[in-house]
Amino acid sequence: MAKKLVIEHLNAWFDNIQALKDINLDIEENSVTAVIGPSGCGKTTFVRCLNRIHEVVDKAKVSGKVLLDGKDIYSSDMDPVLVRRRIGMVFQKPNPFPTMSIFENVAAGLKLNGLKKKNELADAVERSLKMAALWDEVKDKLYKSAMALSGGQQQRLCIARTIALEPEIILMDEPASALDPISTAHIEELIQQIKEKYTIVIVTHNMQQAARVSDYTGFFLLGELIEFNKTSDIFTNPKDKRTEDYITGRFG
Repeated sequence: MAKKLVIEHLNAWFDNIQALKDINLDIEENSVTAVIGPSGCGKTTFVRCLNRIHEVVDKAKVSGKVLLDGKDIYSSDMDPVLVRRRIGMVFQKPNPFPTMSIFENVAAGLKLNGLKKKNELADAVERSLKMAALWDEVKDKLYKSAMALSGGQQQRLCIARTIALEPEIILMDEPASALDPISTAHIEELIQQIKEKYTIVIVTHNMQQAARVSDYTGFFLLGELIEFNKTSDIFTNPKDKRTEDYITGRFG
């Protein structure tokens, strides 16, 4: 498989506090990579560095390289806005635009990027909602408030909104942590379906979820990448005792 992202010597700080320490790993195209580890270990900071969201935080700094198809996203000639379009993000808590309808939520980014024709917008919205496994549930209420949806539906709507911009990579920061088990299962099924088209990186506290949905897993601890391997190997034959202690529940 081709390498979609190559991370080299990635470091990140919040003011003088170092959150990531010399991270090196490759992310394969059309795969699901899980990022696990205890709270405060740098998981969220890591994924936020992959599409340059980290740098919008006051006094945040990054060093190292993140190569997207061989091109460093932190190079001076890379537009951060275009980077974030190619590398979309789904956040931990569903965040639909509260004053917009379901349709408008999915269409918002498309409109900002210049798509104006009603039929093209309608086609793109339908396609995105279908890919997010939400179309059948909302097709008769597209112009109702997005806030009327359940939490699980809102999260799939946010995934549809991300998909609508046709990114190459989708980052998911604990996308199911606030959801009930049935909604969580929907999100996990969706991840499996869309990885044929997208490269996915998912942060999760849930080790069973990592084992279910991912092809590769990275274990982070205190800002360091302790171990990275195929998920089956991480969970059945970890190389580092700290990884074994974490996945067997000895700490974390």
